[in-house]
Amino acid sequence: MASVDDLIKAIKQNSSNRQSSHRLPIIANLRKSNHNVDLDMIRLAYDFAEQAHQGQARKSGEPYIEHPLQTAITLAKMGLDQDTIIAGLLHDVPEDTKFNLVDVEKNFGPEVANLVAGITKLGIIKYRGIEKYAENLRKMFISMAQDIRIILIKMADRLHNLKTLKYLPPEKQKRIAQESLEIYASIANRLGMGQIKGEIEDLAFPYVLPEEYRWMKEEILPKIELKMEHVEQVIKTIRKELAKNRIQIVSIHGRPKRLYSLYKKLIKPHYNRDVSKIYDLVATRIIVTSVADCYKVLGILHQLWKPLPGRIKDYIAQPKPNGYQSLHTTIFGPEGKIVELQIRTNKMHEQAEYGIAAHWHYKEWDKKNKKIAGKGYTPPEKLKWIQDLVNWQKEIQDSQQYLTSLTVDVFKNRIFVLTPKGDVIDLPEEATPVDFAYHVHTYIGDHCSGSRINGQIASLDTVLKNGDVVEIITDKNRKAPSRDWLKFAKTQAARGKIRNRARNH
Repeated sequence: MASVDDLIKAIKQNSSNRQSSHRLPIIANLRKSNHNVDLDMIRLAYDFAEQAHQGQARKSGEPYIEHPLQTAITLAKMGLDQDTIIAGLLHDVPEDTKFNLVDVEKNFGPEVANLVAGITKLGIIKYRGIEKYAENLRKMFISMAQDIRIILIKMADRLHNLKTLKYLPPEKQKRIAQESLEIYASIANRLGMGQIKGEIEDLAFPYVLPEEYRWMKEEILPKIELKMEHVEQVIKTIRKELAKNRIQIVSIHGRPKRLYSLYKKLIKPHYNRDVSKIYDLVATRIIVTSVADCYKVLGILHQLWKPLPGRIKDYIAQPKPNGYQSLHTTIFGPEGKIVELQIRTNKMHEQAEYGIAAHWHYKEWDKKNKKIAGKGYTPPEKLKWIQDLVNWQKEIQDSQQYLTSLTVDVFKNRIFVLTPKGDVIDLPEEATPVDFAYHVHTYIGDHCSGSRINGQIASLDTVLKNGDVVEIITDKNRKAPSRDWLKFAKTQAARGKIRNRARNH
């Protein structure tokens, strides 16, 4: 069993053309990994990549090997498996060197070669705005359906490219940053990868909206820093109280809201750029060892400070569809200042930070389920939406129509509504009961005749809101859905099925 520290040492080991006594600096303080890695294979992959890229340099002037190395380090931080990390080291080899995929497969096996091939395919079409990007998006979702690790490598690759954007011409900077915001951050969000989404957005922000970024840095950041000082006092009090109650703490830390995320919130009409209306400028995260302790901590906090009504959210009992779990509460802290608190276990924290990648870290996927499509690869239920996108591609040949459906089904903000039994349903903003009905089951959608929202009769074109409890009233005698539903149905699942049924009746 090797830790990520060992893995990084191996990656950073001397390469084949260096004296054995020479070692590059070792990356420290990476989180521990729970899977087995063959350190000799990692060394071989690093040596192979360095040899392949020998003599090549980045626009920054640094040796090209630094880019695949940083990509692999990000994948190691996510806790991904050995083949994925090796593919991260080799991901640019077929495109940029004299070596090809045959060489990769001969040295590192078919699974690594398939991952590298998937990345190579995604790099062919350059971004010229989302309207002209339909074909690349089709390829991207097919790759994701075949093996989700392909997009995880692409995310790690993109992160390092964003960190070195300053060395590129201004036009290219903006193009790459815009693509990162519109495409990669949105996909990271759907995959529950909060850490990666936030990093992508904050790195792209200054290139896409330089004036707005400057305003945030000059006007808003100082207020966040003031809030951090107050939060540090709150953390001290919480530490003492939890120690008194003998609750084991994994960590407590205050984390400022991501700059781009805060900007998007501030420009909403409700806030009108007034930062005093936002309570979660800094969220205090309390990480404990068990679910039972999460609820104990919540009770202790509410004894210490009065909670704000309507601001307690239990995402442990009702996880978000992307897997996010945590208890949220907002309290009137010392001096009456408002503080947001999040309570979770370490496993929940890893899920919130790395989303689908956390499955490898916690061994929730069987080894045989990591194989590529056609050899036993089975994506988890929460990735069903990716397979749906691939299936819709077969039905939608028109690129503009496909992009319209993607804009709603992938890139639009999501809401979470509940069935009467308490199951959480993930829908795009502005979805209606018809979208909800088809999400639950085609029969329910086809025979839908009305709805109840929070116990009240509501029309089928009602726009649903976060937390609504939705019940669909069905009529077994109904022969087909109404074509009029197309005026307000938002999701491709609903619209496609309405068209098909209406065409056949």
